[in-house]
Amino acid sequence: MMSHTPRHIALTGVSRGLGRAMVDEFVRRGHTVFGCARSESAIEELTQIYPAPSAFETVDVTDDRQVLDWAEHVLGAGGPPDLLINNAAVINRNAPLWEVPAEEFSDLIDANIKGTAAVVRAFVPAMIQRGQGIVVNFSSGWGRSVAAEVAPYCASKWAIEGLTLALAEELPRGMAAVPLNPGIIDTDMLRSCFGDDASSYVSPEAWAARAVPFLLNLGPSDNGRSLSVPGS
Repeated sequence: MMSHTPRHIALTGVSRGLGRAMVDEFVRRGHTVFGCARSESAIEELTQIYPAPSAFETVDVTDDRQVLDWAEHVLGAGGPPDLLINNAAVINRNAPLWEVPAEEFSDLIDANIKGTAAVVRAFVPAMIQRGQGIVVNFSSGWGRSVAAEVAPYCASKWAIEGLTLALAEELPRGMAAVPLNPGIIDTDMLRSCFGDDASSYVSPEAWAARAVPFLLNLGPSDNGRSLSVPGS
């Protein structure tokens, strides 16, 4: 199924959950995905399922050198992405803030905030030089509200909201930066918080069928808007 002019999409966190579901849906619709994740086995599987022009690499977004190398490969293969999606994130184990170990807190901040900034640094200059492109940084309902026992995650997603809205002020006309709340989806991350109750929410695959067309329709007029995937 083809929709829109074929796009080049750079996407983090493609190994499972929302990232994997988006890969499947973008490619099904005729678009090229350049994806990354930390899981070597997941990257090998995606490479076998979706050969060139799509491409997948093992990248830890907390490692600036790995991110820069990945961006160099993507830019060399397809030029600046039309759509840059920062989806990679982790969540803390349910616990009151004072019981979250310092190392776990730091790892979460490194992945969720600093990882997003690293990907922006690596790709956005080329997008600006071309004068177009959309940056979508995945936020959360917990980036606009809070809940007990996930304070570090809430803090990171509130930070993504502010970081992205400030980035929107810095981009030239013709581009956009959007903090996006994907909604509540039955993923491993949600199950870590909700347990079996997560099964009452929509699957990543059903979510992607709604989310991908929404993402493809984002444009410069959406710059600086805190958005949510409809129906999620």
